[in-house]
Amino acid sequence: MWEADTLLEHMYNEAIREAKDRQVSMSPSERKLLLKQVLRQLIGEFEINVNHKPVLLERVPCEGYVRERVELSAVPGVSYAAYVLIPDGSQGKPMPAVVAVHGHGYGSREIVGLREDGSTDTDQPGIHRHFAVELARRGMVVIAPDVAGFGERRLMADLARDPDTPNSCHRLSTQLMMYGKTVAGLRVAETLGAVGHLAERSEVQPGRIGIMGFSGGGLISFLCAALDERIRAAVLAGYPNTFKDSIMEIRHCVCNYIPGILNHAELPEWLGLMAPRPLFLESGTHDPIFPAAGFNAAVDRLREIYRREGSEENLQTDLFPGAHQISGRHSYDWLFEQLNRPDMPPPLPRIRF
Repeated sequence: MWEADTLLEHMYNEAIREAKDRQVSMSPSERKLLLKQVLRQLIGEFEINVNHKPVLLERVPCEGYVRERVELSAVPGVSYAAYVLIPDGSQGKPMPAVVAVHGHGYGSREIVGLREDGSTDTDQPGIHRHFAVELARRGMVVIAPDVAGFGERRLMADLARDPDTPNSCHRLSTQLMMYGKTVAGLRVAETLGAVGHLAERSEVQPGRIGIMGFSGGGLISFLCAALDERIRAAVLAGYPNTFKDSIMEIRHCVCNYIPGILNHAELPEWLGLMAPRPLFLESGTHDPIFPAAGFNAAVDRLREIYRREGSEENLQTDLFPGAHQISGRHSYDWLFEQLNRPDMPPPLPRIRF
């Protein structure tokens, strides 16, 4: 047979079989620790910029909150901007906080109520639904970092070829892979830098930080939550699925692929590294790139994981009527409630990534 379809199917089945064999050969806690160690290696580690001081770029009063823009740096030689939304009425009392991670589009402006040129977006929100603003209006400090490769962070080499290039995912992904690293690893390092910035702000309760990401931002969010327990609750939107039903079946941006990850576990088990911490999954019934069948299969596996950890109530889901988009009809309020729980564990020490 000239086509390689059978080969690919065989490789998938063998990878899953071997992962299951390893799973039964160790305790769940040993398995979780091993997967976290492997995950760090798979996405590639980056040197951390420990000496950078945040720079305030602007401060703008908005309806119900103040919008700041700060410049951060997590990796030496690279800086990035992030919007910080601070709800009105805090009266000096620290509040829970959320890292909001956008997906493919024109960057963090798309989730903080701005157009691509930085002007106020008064039109009907797109698939990101200005979700950072929605979270801030519920009483959480929100930081929305610019993800590498989008908006103002597209590469000069790509813009020189095409000023309208939508993103720089391909160049970033392929070149970093040549060094044994991934663009996911870079994005995680920078997102955890945003977590660190939140934890140091006077408006924020450092032990009550969550994360919410959409689509490719869901990938970044789950990786951050899996690797850093400073993140106490997470919402993953338009991403939860199985590799088999989505990433392997449907053409996605190359930034979604992490070499070797399927040799160790299917996506639901990777998502389960968040357990027993609170986790909310949402997806649209007609999402063409993260199908409902794969979402349901992932949820079933995750329920097993959370049940084993004695925390099944900490896993909540919403398969809403819609396509590839943010819903928020339950997840916004759920995240606020989780980060305000009176039984929230005390702050954990900062983990260097």
